Amino acid sequence: MSAPALLSAELHVATRLALEAGELLRAHLRRGLTVEHKTGADDPVTAADREASDLILRGLRAAFPDDGLLSEEAADSPARLGLGRVWIVDPIDGTKEFTTGSPDFAVSIGLAVGGEPVLGAVYAPATDELFAGVVGGGVTKNSVPVGFSDRSAYVVSVSDTEFRRELHRHTLPGMVPSGSIALKLARIAGGEADVTFTMSPRSEWDIAAGHALVRAAGGEVRRRDGRPIRYNLARPHVEQGLLGGRQDALEWLEAELAARELPTAHLGLTDADPAWAVLREEDRAALAGHPGVFVRHAGGRPLALIVVGEGGAVERAEGDAFHLERLTRDVTRALGTLAPGTLGTAPVGAGRVD
Repeated sequence: MSAPALLSAELHVATRLALEAGELLRAHLRRGLTVEHKTGADDPVTAADREASDLILRGLRAAFPDDGLLSEEAADSPARLGLGRVWIVDPIDGTKEFTTGSPDFAVSIGLAVGGEPVLGAVYAPATDELFAGVVGGGVTKNSVPVGFSDRSAYVVSVSDTEFRRELHRHTLPGMVPSGSIALKLARIAGGEADVTFTMSPRSEWDIAAGHALVRAAGGEVRRRDGRPIRYNLARPHVEQGLLGGRQDALEWLEAELAARELPTAHLGLTDADPAWAVLREEDRAALAGHPGVFVRHAGGRPLALIVVGEGGAVERAEGDAFHLERLTRDVTRALGTLAPGTLGTAPVGAGRVD
């Protein structure tokens, strides 16, 4: 039996729950929102996030009681680690856009089997667009089959935050900024863009459904260092930036990023990671085995380095002030908080990339 046939019930449930969650979000917008923040102004959360998460998880639990569940807005359970099938949910990908009146947010429901994303449902409530698909079965938008574009001048979908703060200074052609990464990936699978990349890390719930849609269309999403992304990990975060899209556009983009030396962060760096080589020799010796090494790098050299010890205490923070600020934001989002420590701007390599 084909993969699409095996997952037809799952896709039906996922799309139904995405639509129901989308209606809940529209109802919250009509009533007005109370916004809280997690780690900073760029990391908001609302009651709508939590209610939509509860709705989706309740529906998935009822339909597939033996599957694992992972949601950004729900307490995690280690029981999922022993399961082959895990639903990975972001009830609102793009909460900042949701709270500021932008239509660029989405409900994201993905299914990973054996660590690989195989099914995705991404719904944009503001524009009533539902992208759905299964690996091996293609992608639909509002029930109409869609797929990659055949354009030769690639559309590069990038983070509006990263574009505003940094990417606007670069000459990479074809950049179009937007919010939700789940919706970016869905639109790539639907042919509305061709490729995307990030400099900052993302979490499993941000990308699982969109990754499945890109795979269903025949493309891929991977880490910036070229390694594959695996799902249902104990710590459900991709430690570095990513890139994804149709294969020819991916190959073009990788070459463009390398030529322009566009940075990426790597959080929780170990000596098994390719980015370990960007550290100075003395730092590789001093930091080997340290569990809290975080680096922002480009062109084979470090731009900023943060070393975090027990309790979130910053032991070292070095580098160009601009890149150190960007890395500090990534580390804070990953760890939740940083205890007071040394925040300096001593050089860790060549200067700022412009």
